[in-house]
Amino acid sequence: MQPTQPPAGPDPQYGFAGCYRHPDRLTGVRCARCDRPICPECQRPAAVGFQCPDDVRAGRASVRRARTVAGARSRTGRPVVTYSLIALNVLVYLLTALGSGGSLADNTGSRLFADWELAPVLVGADHQYDRLLTAAFLHLGPIHILLNMLALFVIGPALEQVLGWWRYLAVYLLGALGGSVAILALGDIHQPVVGASGAIFGLFGAAVVLARRVGFNSTALWITIGINFVYTFSVPGISKLGHVGGFVFGAAAAFVLLGGQLTGRGRLPSLRVQAAGLAGLLVLLLVVAFGRTEQLHSQLTRAAAPAASTAAGTGPSYPQLWTGLGRITPV
Repeated sequence: MQPTQPPAGPDPQYGFAGCYRHPDRLTGVRCARCDRPICPECQRPAAVGFQCPDDVRAGRASVRRARTVAGARSRTGRPVVTYSLIALNVLVYLLTALGSGGSLADNTGSRLFADWELAPVLVGADHQYDRLLTAAFLHLGPIHILLNMLALFVIGPALEQVLGWWRYLAVYLLGALGGSVAILALGDIHQPVVGASGAIFGLFGAAVVLARRVGFNSTALWITIGINFVYTFSVPGISKLGHVGGFVFGAAAAFVLLGGQLTGRGRLPSLRVQAAGLAGLLVLLLVVAFGRTEQLHSQLTRAAAPAASTAAGTGPSYPQLWTGLGRITPV
């Protein structure tokens, strides 16, 4: 005797019904959430039984994506910004080393190096504000760029993952600009400075603030930073202002991103508030830079006035601005 076959159409006796998406396909499986019949093609494994595609999609939409302590979306993958910054720094070094007047051992003779280095007296003379940022992508020889890029490679990826790409890039650039503005405002105006250490120390400062927020044991981090600061202040010929300025503004940027909350689990500021806070730090740096530059410009103009040509249409000259520059200092 052959077993009884289920009918060709829906039949409550056997529990078969047409799939809600494919009515011509009979199935005895129903969605665990909405109880609609679903064929094998529409079945999605769930914790209990199966769910239909619509309920799976609705469930995903209702689940909030995980966020980091800084408010960035939690994700894994390659640290694209870090690798891009390393590549950009290396590219600029090669351009200065292989360009006219430069070499791999001594890249300071190239025209690009002269146009990008940070010398406060040149910023004041012609309002060359771009030097405040371009100098952060120059390096003084192979050892200088090797050490800076190694430090960026070590600390950058983890911070980029926590901060997200745009916050991370903002902290990096604010650290670079903070170091340059500190040199412009407080340093020797005839002392050229180049290097990415201001930006890297900015990342150090941000890491300290973030570690405090999450309660992370930052002993190793503090030891690393301490060694770098001891090296900064004990070895002559290194820009101390660039390192300190970068560290302070990197820490300030992270403090702004956390809304000033260094402990606890309080609510983070919104994306707009974070962006506005970072913009506020940028405005502060620009105000200091503009004020100091105008002061230098006024001083240089008065000093050059006796040597100014009396010919119509000519302005004051700035004698020996280039020849009076000191030895380039790495930062």
